[in-house]
Amino acid sequence: MDEAGTSETTWRGWRALREFPALHLAGITSAVVVTPHPGDEVLAVGGTIAMLAAAGVRLRVIVVTDEDLPGPVTTRSARCRLDEEIEALRTLGALDAHVLRLGLLGGAVRSGADSELAGALADACSGFELCVAPWEGDPHSDHEATAHAADIAARKVGASLLSYPVWMWHWASPGDDRVPWASAYRIVLSEQIRRRKTAAISCFATRIGIYGRTPSGAALLPPEQIAHFAREAELVFPDA
Repeated sequence: MDEAGTSETTWRGWRALREFPALHLAGITSAVVVTPHPGDEVLAVGGTIAMLAAAGVRLRVIVVTDEDLPGPVTTRSARCRLDEEIEALRTLGALDAHVLRLGLLGGAVRSGADSELAGALADACSGFELCVAPWEGDPHSDHEATAHAADIAARKVGASLLSYPVWMWHWASPGDDRVPWASAYRIVLSEQIRRRKTAAISCFATRIGIYGRTPSGAALLPPEQIAHFAREAELVFPDA
């Protein structure tokens, strides 16, 4: 997105952001993390992934599409994004996580109860307690479709669902009535976990560096957007 969104200064000035109840994941033994594009999950819940890994939780990361870059998808660029994903997980201390690449085309993910994605996610989530997936309110077709499919999959296999926003911080504003704030929880991060997350985000050069550019020449993830993910806590929406 090239348009300027809500600044991190504005978000940090909203007192309620620091007052959502804390969510503790103690006792979880297995979790699947679903990401529409490589790196989305590191931005939104990278600290949570690091904490789960440190606790010895069995992890699986499902990468739905190979990339979200401008221009045509190539084998080389897709491989680069996957390499960045693996390096980021290593940085988070989650190198033992099983990474499952679905290889769908970015921008063309279909949703629906009968979609192949919902079936694939149900198979991949079988035997796991927790499914961590995008929030359905994020206005990106891949995020919306992945969120819908993950919700279907989690219900089918009996896993708890934890949803994370990515683009919400860009388009929404404090107290925005389009966001289910009453359902929001914080996962509080230690300073060590925050440092790991910051280092993991830096692994994605194709999104934050010279290679990740929109047609206008702007970085896909400029510093003002990355700032949303450097907080002391990560925001999630648990299922009812």
